[in-house]
Amino acid sequence: MTSDGDWALRSRNAVWHPCTQMKQHEQAPPIAIARAAGAWLYDYDGRRYLDAVGSWWVNLFGHANPRINAALTAQLAELEHVMLAGFTHRPVVELSERLSALAPAGLSHAFYASDGASATEIALKMSFHYWKQQGAAGKTHYARLAGGYHGETVGALAVTDVALFRDAYAPLLRAHPVLPSPAARAGHRDDAEGAVDAALAALEAFLAQHHASTAALIVEPLVQGAAGMAMYAPRYLVRARELTAGHGVHLIADEIMTGFGRTGSFFACEQAAITPDFLCLSKGITGGYLPLSCVLATDDVYRAFYADELAQGFLHSHSYTGNALACRAALAVLDIFRDDDVIAANRDKALRWGRMAQPIAAHPRVRNFRQCGMIIAFDVEAAEAGFARSFAAEALARELVLRPIGNTVYFMPPYVVSDADFALLVERTLGIIDRR
Repeated sequence: MTSDGDWALRSRNAVWHPCTQMKQHEQAPPIAIARAAGAWLYDYDGRRYLDAVGSWWVNLFGHANPRINAALTAQLAELEHVMLAGFTHRPVVELSERLSALAPAGLSHAFYASDGASATEIALKMSFHYWKQQGAAGKTHYARLAGGYHGETVGALAVTDVALFRDAYAPLLRAHPVLPSPAARAGHRDDAEGAVDAALAALEAFLAQHHASTAALIVEPLVQGAAGMAMYAPRYLVRARELTAGHGVHLIADEIMTGFGRTGSFFACEQAAITPDFLCLSKGITGGYLPLSCVLATDDVYRAFYADELAQGFLHSHSYTGNALACRAALAVLDIFRDDDVIAANRDKALRWGRMAQPIAAHPRVRNFRQCGMIIAFDVEAAEAGFARSFAAEALARELVLRPIGNTVYFMPPYVVSDADFALLVERTLGIIDRR
């Protein structure tokens, strides 16, 4: 029988892994996963690991979910894929209708791609093209927030503000203005309201001066993930929507991570009762099964491209746009949300998780413990160089998959994690902090 080590060696020789310095795998080989069930991953040597980060924030209802499996099996017997240019199919139509019904009012048309960065690219292009067709071709810049992350393709990276990802490619990237984040700085959570006020003041001043050259403001609603799960109050979104609408600037809500119940509501924008011009979705949309992303746009945006001339259309495409299998998986995810009343159940679970995690919040080395719905994060004081890598390794030794961002440790497991498994996660995480 092939062992975990055999697959790890072959992977090192043949696979270029994402977001990885491959040389580090000489000492810490990748873990080869043989199978998965629920919130647990199992390697070829029989060891198990609690998927406490939802496999990079994508898994909602556990691995090998029988209901999603059944939906995909049924779809395989009908249609696997057909190009969406000139054709359509039931799963993509039903998914588009249901997403529109769930989204803030007015987001009526869905454009599909395969990943979050692609969704960002689509929203950026749509916004620029919309203004060009409105006679405002000078709107060529996008306002972005400090610490924001929107993907790693060139356009998406240009509106990302994470130096680790941006710096190597700086000569390729267009410069776009960076505005203050409404999330309080690490160690200054007591001034959360002040951070929102300052960010809004900066946004108001910026738009007053630069609205004519600004196509859109792009934000991660409520939680900036790659910034270390930086959280802020919904009132920033309320006022940002007022300001952008008043100045003729689009609002792009990047809910690639925050969507599908992560923040306590189906979409984070709901907590501010706003409708952005573009809503970018991916990650949890298929429950972690298949690549799929979507941009929901308003009627106003859609109508700007509706014309007799081909060149006035939105001529953007991906080979697997609206893939039938991925759409069917997404429909199964929406069925689970509806049939199991997941949002209500998650609110109860989030309260329990918050209480169960209080020993971490009270730890003398923990700072800035925070929670937004199903996301829990905290910072470890006086973290040494290489903290994230060493903490992740210690977590694996304790059957946990954790990927700290700097000195921020976060929990974002599948929603199906049991209270017993969450208690294990808390207990073993405390054990790692105690040893540091």
